[in-house]
Amino acid sequence: MPVTVVQEVGSLGAAVSRSFPLGVSAAAGGRGPAAANVAVYAPAWRDVVLCYQPPGGSWRALRLPDVTDGIHHGLVDDMPVGTRYGFRVGLQPQTPLPASVDPEAEQLLLDPYGRYIDESKVGASTRFSSVRMAAEFDWGGVERPHVPWRNTVFYEAHVRGQTMLHPDIPEGIRGTYAGMAHPAMIAHLTELGVTSVELLPIHFHLDEAHFDDTKLSNYWGYNPLGFFAPHGGYASAAAQAAGPQAVQDELKGMIKLLHQAGIEVVLDVVFNHTAEGGAGGPALSWRGLADEQYYRHADGHYVDTTGCGNSLNFGNPRVIQLALDSLRYWVEEFHVDGFRFDLAVTLSRNAANEFRPQHPFLIAAAADPVLSGTKLVAEPWDVGFGGWQTGRFPVGWADWNDSFRDTVRRIWLSDRAALTAGTPAGSLAGLGDALGGSANLFAASGRGRLASVNLVTTHDGFTLADLTAFNEKHNEDNGEGNRDGSDNNRSWNHGVEGITNDPGVLAARARTGRNLMATLLLSIGVPLITAGDEFERSQGGNNNAYCQDNEITWLDWSLDASAQEMLAATKRLIHLRRDFLADQPSSYPARGEENDLHWYGADGRPMTPGRWNDPAERVLGMLIGADDGLAAGFILLNTGVRDVVATLPAAAGAIPVGAAGRCFRLRMTTAAPSTGDDGRPTFALPDTVEPVPAGGTVLVEANTVQIFRVESA
Repeated sequence: MPVTVVQEVGSLGAAVSRSFPLGVSAAAGGRGPAAANVAVYAPAWRDVVLCYQPPGGSWRALRLPDVTDGIHHGLVDDMPVGTRYGFRVGLQPQTPLPASVDPEAEQLLLDPYGRYIDESKVGASTRFSSVRMAAEFDWGGVERPHVPWRNTVFYEAHVRGQTMLHPDIPEGIRGTYAGMAHPAMIAHLTELGVTSVELLPIHFHLDEAHFDDTKLSNYWGYNPLGFFAPHGGYASAAAQAAGPQAVQDELKGMIKLLHQAGIEVVLDVVFNHTAEGGAGGPALSWRGLADEQYYRHADGHYVDTTGCGNSLNFGNPRVIQLALDSLRYWVEEFHVDGFRFDLAVTLSRNAANEFRPQHPFLIAAAADPVLSGTKLVAEPWDVGFGGWQTGRFPVGWADWNDSFRDTVRRIWLSDRAALTAGTPAGSLAGLGDALGGSANLFAASGRGRLASVNLVTTHDGFTLADLTAFNEKHNEDNGEGNRDGSDNNRSWNHGVEGITNDPGVLAARARTGRNLMATLLLSIGVPLITAGDEFERSQGGNNNAYCQDNEITWLDWSLDASAQEMLAATKRLIHLRRDFLADQPSSYPARGEENDLHWYGADGRPMTPGRWNDPAERVLGMLIGADDGLAAGFILLNTGVRDVVATLPAAAGAIPVGAAGRCFRLRMTTAAPSTGDDGRPTFALPDTVEPVPAGGTVLVEANTVQIFRVESA
């Protein structure tokens, strides 16, 4: 390959280029659309060379002439949209660069602010280049849905796995951004009733080196190489062939169509580490430009609070700036509606590596005029010291609530397994807190119950169906001897491990699954459903399928009778949740008044501290609704192994004045579906169901949830 001579460009007087914004931007001063201002943070280096290749042209090299506060910057007149580029530094920070370079003989350093990453093959190796992009896109007047927090139902999905097996989506766009926005997929999401699709990482990411000689890959995508660049592999083959702009437009088109259907798009973002890995890993961008500044170090070694070899140093203002600039870019240019922050505690550690709820990044994101109107959700832990911080993030943030997850699993799975075996189980005390929005957990941070993102499953762990079918993980396909993945699953196989044809076991599992979903969707807080849980998706007991880009993780849309029943139940539960909230004042439940939540035992009397902590109490009634609402709801949960005749509350002092003299109309039971007029399973009950007066009794089967509307007698 011919070498490229490094050009030297300078001028007398003040610099004509700018140190802001970082990355490649339009040049000021009317220099034309091909001119660009280039700025890159590399404080330790004497010289930084920009290597760039305009579309259809040859490689060129330019030493950036100006340096301001560690930012190297310069003007380039011939760098139009579509130009591939990267940076070159010396072997040592203060040594001069050679007079010529060969951009195709080595991996250039990617722009941390690059809007697209191009991949090209050079022999057996892959080379990565940043690409200058245009921002224009016709949004057609489609606006963001701005779904209120109280109405939000998250749906965690993977762009590829969601549609790879969908029979109604054309094969050419399955597993792509276009597939995610196909009418068949939008119909499923809207009919299900979810409001906000939370996509696993779509930033450009790499597979780890240990996958090189295997058929496995980093399917989940938690190994980022670009915080501003979309993952090109999720675009259709046609878009990839057409080039970077077509890939970007396909992603924007997906968001536009989802917004048109009233569905928000929330991105799972990974700012805690990068694909450069630990010591000895490749220098692809940040490591080559500013290793000491971008990454956290101690005693000459990387500090790893992520389990991935490195941790970005959020004690450094430039790292905070990088993350905030990226977030604003995705909101302003792609119209996304929010973010879920992977291992968010790493993003909240100060210079001393200590978690701080008032960390500058957390406060800045919540107060930013662009970001404050979006949903900011923390995964409130990492693997470092003091890494568990659920409930401690500041106002403006919501937390994934692992306490809710563990409690609900214990109640419906491990406790019932113990009761079935004739051994002691835990009490219902934790269940009340979970159903009520975990108010005590979030109170100290100044936040209310809508700060709790309630979940039973996520991408990481058993699916909901597998929680009911496996006592142990089965991760052999991951190639790690079943050592990976958590052993603390709080699951119960209902007497048979894995696949079975026993109708009794299958029926019990299905009902438990419906109870888990009901508890999730009827609790105060913001529910998150994992894609496929609405129709009993299984991963065969694999609870760490991060490397399985195949039928293990792809959603199977050939629904059997049991899957159709689960789908019908989930739709009904979301419908009931939506109808209930429509009958409540707009401030419910954010204002957190004590009189909107009441608890009862099987005898219809209020729960007391003694009853809450008595393991023999297995039935719990929850009356919810504001006094000034149009209706209240009553949820009756039998978490035990015996049928119970329960009394509905009526005694003086046992029921709020607003509900006194009312009756209870059953709207759904998780016991079993009926058959609708269309021949499909349904959990909707006719309005002709006779209401039960306050103080009346109802039979509640074991392992069942009943849902009532409380209305005037």
